[in-house]
Amino acid sequence: MSSPLSAVSEIDHDHPEVLELPATADESAAAADPAGTAGEGVVSAEGEQPGSEKPQVARWYAVQVASSCEKKVKATLEQRAVTLGVDNRILEIEIPQTPGVKLKKDGSRQSIEEKVFPGYVLVRMILDEDTMMAVRSTPNVINFVGQEERRATGKTRGHIKPRPLSRSEVDRIFKRAAEKKPVVRVDLAEGDQILVTAGPFKDFQGEVIEVSGERSKLKALLSIFGRETPVELEFSQISKQS
Repeated sequence: MSSPLSAVSEIDHDHPEVLELPATADESAAAADPAGTAGEGVVSAEGEQPGSEKPQVARWYAVQVASSCEKKVKATLEQRAVTLGVDNRILEIEIPQTPGVKLKKDGSRQSIEEKVFPGYVLVRMILDEDTMMAVRSTPNVINFVGQEERRATGKTRGHIKPRPLSRSEVDRIFKRAAEKKPVVRVDLAEGDQILVTAGPFKDFQGEVIEVSGERSKLKALLSIFGRETPVELEFSQISKQS
């Protein structure tokens, strides 16, 4: 599912921003005409043209999910939205990702997708009791990201009130996913034995002493002229030895 938005920022669980989506023509008309008399094309809570009711606008919300269950939650929620009859209010479900490369032990490369925010799914939806229940009751969903409403006694945790993401947050999230350079992941650790397969040290063997995944590089001790010498190498220049 592609999104016209482009975005990321750290999601602040304690102080989430309230989303004020861009002033599209429909939303500007809704603001100027809260009764909905000029709201043609604005989605209402029932997915119909609003009459006397104030039109409701779909917003982006962050939903925390169980570790490594982002894709499962997305697929399940898409199906449940149809089954529960709220697919006209749960409009988009996104897992912002950026391309990556995994370097296998045999030196081959595998294309992968790196999640921008592991443990979170973004949902563009019209927030009401039905859509909140559809999201919260989906297996592996923990809760919306939002503001906790403290109970009167102060002894127990309160209810989480979902807060929409700000437009700037949404833009940064999708922009980061679109622009981030591919990340290389390698199945290497300190102490592993490697063989240099390219570059000036080709055919040298050595031991890994440091791995820098973000830079796609590592340092290894190579025996050069009878001395152990630390050399920095690209992941693409080595293969792991068994």
